[in-house]
Amino acid sequence: MGEEMFFDANGNPPTDFDLLNWHRNSDGVIHFETVGRYNLRQAKENELSINITAIRWITGGSEVPSSVCSESCSPGFRKAARKGQPVCCYDCIPCSEGEISNQTDSINCFPCAAEMWPNGNKTMCLPKDVEFLSYLEPLGVALTSTVIFCSFTTLSVLCIFVKYKDTAIVKANNSDLTYCLLVSLSLSFLCSLLFIGEPKRLTCLLRQTAFGVIFVVCVSCIFAKTLMVIIAFRATKPGSNMRKWLGPKIPAVVIVLCTCMQIFICVFWILHCPPFPEKNLKIKAGVIIFQCNECLDVLLWAMLGYMGLLACISFIVAFLARNLPDSFNEAKWITFSMLIFLSVWISFVPAYLSTQGKFMVAVELFGIISSSAGILSCFFFPKCYIILFRPDLNTRESLLGKSTTQKTKT
Repeated sequence: MGEEMFFDANGNPPTDFDLLNWHRNSDGVIHFETVGRYNLRQAKENELSINITAIRWITGGSEVPSSVCSESCSPGFRKAARKGQPVCCYDCIPCSEGEISNQTDSINCFPCAAEMWPNGNKTMCLPKDVEFLSYLEPLGVALTSTVIFCSFTTLSVLCIFVKYKDTAIVKANNSDLTYCLLVSLSLSFLCSLLFIGEPKRLTCLLRQTAFGVIFVVCVSCIFAKTLMVIIAFRATKPGSNMRKWLGPKIPAVVIVLCTCMQIFICVFWILHCPPFPEKNLKIKAGVIIFQCNECLDVLLWAMLGYMGLLACISFIVAFLARNLPDSFNEAKWITFSMLIFLSVWISFVPAYLSTQGKFMVAVELFGIISSSAGILSCFFFPKCYIILFRPDLNTRESLLGKSTTQKTKT
C-alpha cells in the first residue's frame, strides 16, 4: 500500500485506529460516524485528531455532558453529601459564621482564632476590628465639642455671677450655693470626657464614680436651694422661729450628708469589685468591643438610683413650694429643671439597656450632657438675661414685687 512499516521494542506494529461515534436515528437504527483518528505513524503532536463538532452526545446535542454528579466546591464552601446518592453527589454549603475553608472541595470548614474573623469570601482569617468611642470619629468629635462648649458656658455664667455678686439677684440666690452648683455643673460636663477614648484601668475606675459623686453634689445644691426657699418664706412670717435656720450652715450640712452617701456607694464599689477594661468578643460578630466592665451592675444602678431619689425629692419639694411669693421663689425654676432632669434619666434606662458597645457609652454621655444643660439653662439663663440685659429689674424693689412708681403714689 506504499506505507512504511515498523515495529516497536515489543515487536508490535504501529497503532492506527479510527474513532467512531454511534449515531442513533429517530427510527432506532444505529450507524457509525468517523469523528477522529489515532495514528502512531504521525508526529507526536498529530497522533490524535478529533472533530469535536461531528460528535453527537447522548443528550442529543453537541455540548459535552458532565461526567460528575456535582461541580467542585470553591474555597469558602464545604462538601455535604446527598443522602442516598453516590459519593460524587454532594452540595456546596457556605462555611458557617466564624469559619473558613481555603481549599477546593474541602470537606470541613475551620474556625478562626478568637480575635480573628473571616473575610467576605470566607477563605482567610483577618484580625477583628476593635470598637470603642474614639475622639477621632465623628460621634466622638461631636460629643467632645459639646462637652467643652457646655463647660465653657457654665464657667462663663460663674464669671457673670462673681462679677455681679453685689447685685440684688445674685444676693437673693444664695451666692455660695450658686457658686458650688456652677462649679459642680462644669465638672459634670468635663467628667464626660472620661467616657471617650480607649478604655484604661484608671478611666474605668473613675468615670462612673466621678460622674456619680459630682452629679449628686449638683442635685444636693438644688435640694439645699429648695429648702432655703421654704425656710426663707417661713422666716418672714411674724413670730416665726425659722430665722435662726437662715445662713450657710444648713445648705452645707445638706450637701455633705447627701454626698457622703454617694461617696460610700462608690468607695464600696471600687474596693469590692472595681471596674476594669475588657475586650468583649461575644457582643458583636466580627468586632471586638473594647469597653469598661462595671463588674457589679447592681452598684451602678444603686448609684444612679440614689441620684434619682435625690432628684425626685427635690422635684416634689420644689413643686409644693412653687406657689410661694415671688420675692423668695426659685421653686418654679427648680421644679422645671428637675422635671427635665428626671425625664432625661427615665428615658435613659431603656435606651441604655437596648444598646451595645460605643453606642451604650454615647447614650450615657447624652444623659449627662442633656440633664446638666437642662439645669444650667432653666436655672441660670433667665437670671443671666436679667443681669446683662435688664439691669432695671436687678434691684431689691423688683425682687420684692415693688416699683418706684408705686412708692411715689403711696
